[in-house]
Amino acid sequence: MKYAILAAILALGAVTPARAQVDLDSYIKKNQFNDIKISPDGQYLAATVPLEDRTGFAVLRRTDSKVMTSIALGKNNHVASFFWVNKERLLLTVSQKFGMLEQPQPTGEILALNFDDKGPEALVGYRAAGVQAGTHIQTKNNERVAAIDVDSIPGDDRNVIVTVTPYSEDEMWYRADRMDVYTGRRTIVARAPVKGASFHIDNKGVVRFAMGAEYDNASKLYYRESDTADWKLVNDENSSGRVESPVGFSADDRIAYLQVEQASGPDSIVAYDTISGERKELLRDKFSDPTTIIGEFGPSRVPVGVMYMDGRPHTSFFDPKGTEARIYRMLEAAFPNDAVMVTSTTDDGKTALVSTYSDRDPGSFYLFDTETKKASYVLSRRRWIDPKQMAAVKPVELKARDGVVMRGYLTLPQGKGERSLPLVIYPHGGPFGIYDLWGFDTDPQILAAAGYAVLQVNYRGSGNYGRSFRQSGALQWGLTMQDDLTDATRWAIEQGIADRNRICMYGASYGAYASLMGVAKEPGLYQCAAGYVGVYDLVVLSAQESRESKRSSTWTAEWMGKGESLAPVSPNRIADRIKVPVFLAAGGEDLTAPIAQSEKMESALKKVGVPVETLYYRTEGHGFYTVEHQREYYGKLLAFLDRHIGAAKQSTATE
Repeated sequence: MKYAILAAILALGAVTPARAQVDLDSYIKKNQFNDIKISPDGQYLAATVPLEDRTGFAVLRRTDSKVMTSIALGKNNHVASFFWVNKERLLLTVSQKFGMLEQPQPTGEILALNFDDKGPEALVGYRAAGVQAGTHIQTKNNERVAAIDVDSIPGDDRNVIVTVTPYSEDEMWYRADRMDVYTGRRTIVARAPVKGASFHIDNKGVVRFAMGAEYDNASKLYYRESDTADWKLVNDENSSGRVESPVGFSADDRIAYLQVEQASGPDSIVAYDTISGERKELLRDKFSDPTTIIGEFGPSRVPVGVMYMDGRPHTSFFDPKGTEARIYRMLEAAFPNDAVMVTSTTDDGKTALVSTYSDRDPGSFYLFDTETKKASYVLSRRRWIDPKQMAAVKPVELKARDGVVMRGYLTLPQGKGERSLPLVIYPHGGPFGIYDLWGFDTDPQILAAAGYAVLQVNYRGSGNYGRSFRQSGALQWGLTMQDDLTDATRWAIEQGIADRNRICMYGASYGAYASLMGVAKEPGLYQCAAGYVGVYDLVVLSAQESRESKRSSTWTAEWMGKGESLAPVSPNRIADRIKVPVFLAAGGEDLTAPIAQSEKMESALKKVGVPVETLYYRTEGHGFYTVEHQREYYGKLLAFLDRHIGAAKQSTATE
């Protein structure tokens, strides 16, 4: 505490009026809750609870919010997902991640508990096998297998389908087991016909689809009619040129619904008659892929519609006059400025738990009575955030130099107008398959609060806009993908949004790479660059990725490239082209973007005389966890931006 107070006092002398207005703590404070689901009988609410370096879990009684049970796993362990098996029993899956931005890695565990238990039981995973079992977790099974996925079975209060693989298995051959959620006892019901398979069940719990890929990473989809039938190949990406993914079955289990990639444009939802083989396209958006499948209210698994995430989120239904469609339209009308999603319902379908959020609001939860059509407030993710004080996010569309249409988002600071603003280009990480979307995004909101406009563009390689758009980014690191960001910057200047003399690039992970590559490739376009937990030497990165596995080696060759051919698009190897100040931040325990990448970038910049500032935490991973470290990071970032594109650098040129 003394250190924090001292640091705050020392910082005051360097704080500009613009930065003094940003209350960082309100932005970096963690959500009160993440996911919330109502019990099948409507009596309880289960929720994941973000803590500093882990994600806990709690069950609350609906009538008085009494905490019935709560758990918190070890450091870097997160309750990744959960669902109610019946009105008393829940299953939880566990993942590990060592940084805020790192993709969670499943531990292979499934934990079970009743809503009023003091502690969970380990049904699957190393704790279930008696390996390093925690004193608060009881074990049920001593077979050494890891869980890959788990599915509920409609109408079955005791069993689930779980995808498992033995710990000794290194070839990614998975199987599906039917598991008793009380005893942990499992019975094999399917073995995968392809490596790395995900299984898909019908409404009776029969495993009907298996989808996976061999070392070439080409998707294969297999189908079978019953538990005893043989697998049949129904789609091979190598020959069809597309991926087909099951998303559910009709109530009679005859029609399978597939998400199908197209040669151009976004994916569609297709009804596949499993008896006749007939196919019929049901839904396809003009611009974006289906993001979330909307199911029937109640215990059913039957899909009825889709949510799309292009521009502002919007929904479309198989039957526009169906019950779910009508209720969604009612909710969307009641919350006209928000995105609306039913997260769970009671078994009788009479009560729905509804999640709402917007570009200015991290989100709230409501209970909706489907009979009286009334909604009652439950809680907010961040009740301390005042949406009226947040910046608006505007969907935008622009064209690259070759005419390709790109879609993205422009965040505008309040009270600053829409012209001649200092601008931050904020490319997303990934890069492939990831995409920016409309909603509350902490980094752009912090930047907007400091007076900056923020432009996020879904450049080529991004997800959500179809197979061809995503694949057009392959082998384009530092090339076309980078040109897209350059073109977006010039668009903002041409539109009069940006002050051409106050533009900076800033991003994390791949976004950090693109930021440093941007100022190297276009030294006269930007005034600074900031890279957070980034990668800057693709020659080294590709070699590391290739050594991981055969799959990783294939992916690297197809999407990144290999060897010295990557040197011209590695920022640390062309540091002499960078002519503007740089800020780098990284964590010493980062396995995704090792800190050595940032250190080499720093060294290369210093050798050619480029001003560079750094912030390294040896105990942090891919994205800083602790509030103290985040506070210092954002404080330094805002100070860096202020010096180079802030109020002191305001252009005197007239537009």
